[in-house]
Amino acid sequence: MDDLCLKFLQVGTGKAARPIAVRQRDGASQGSVPGLFWLGGFKSDMRGTKAEALDQWARDHGRAITRFDYSGHGESGGDFTHGTIGRWLEESLAVFEACCRGPQVAIGSSMGGWLALLMVRELARKAPAAAQVCGLVLIAPAVDFTEELMWQRFPEEVKRQIVETGVWERPSQYSAEPYLITRALIEDGRKHLLLGGMIETGCPVRILQGVQDADVPWQHAMELSARLARDDVVMTLVKDGDHRLSRPEDIERMIAAVAEF
Repeated sequence: MDDLCLKFLQVGTGKAARPIAVRQRDGASQGSVPGLFWLGGFKSDMRGTKAEALDQWARDHGRAITRFDYSGHGESGGDFTHGTIGRWLEESLAVFEACCRGPQVAIGSSMGGWLALLMVRELARKAPAAAQVCGLVLIAPAVDFTEELMWQRFPEEVKRQIVETGVWERPSQYSAEPYLITRALIEDGRKHLLLGGMIETGCPVRILQGVQDADVPWQHAMELSARLARDDVVMTLVKDGDHRLSRPEDIERMIAAVAEF
């Protein structure tokens, strides 16, 4: 998708205002066939392998697709260290409500899987909108990751540094720069935890999870599926799959799951 399709949506007010970068493709059958709504992962952006593959598939099949970057990510404004689950959820909802019409398949990768579930819950609390989520495709969904996969696994000295200084530089295998884990991220994440109770999305859910995922263990995805007791859920475990699930065969699985809707 070329830069002519790039636009910015202003989210928040005053000092909290930030421009959110959005790329959108209209579908040939917009409104009758579900569009696609991409929610990326922590420190990823809408130009990643999976997002680009989805855009190409949407183009080839006449499907609408909306992609965006969270604040502090990719082409969006804002400081990454100001980012929290609540802040990124606000942006996800704002883009969905401003840019989408009709039924949508929400595809969430890693942190985007958590945000997709939170977004569906928030949309259900509102009056009927111009767009509705009719299906979810969750790729290595990192639900509750700030608590379950970060805080509870951090050594005591790391926890102490976060509490006392407000930030810890976490080394990353995906980037030369460390990930800055802030106290605000951890504390705000506790306001949005989902795994303590049942989760009702009201739509079919497809989960793709790598068994070799070092960041989101496959057992974590199994726990999530157990919380989706009333939904139509199909989980695919990829025996040799890692966290990214970006190999050609992984992309094919993602596309097949999206094509169900």
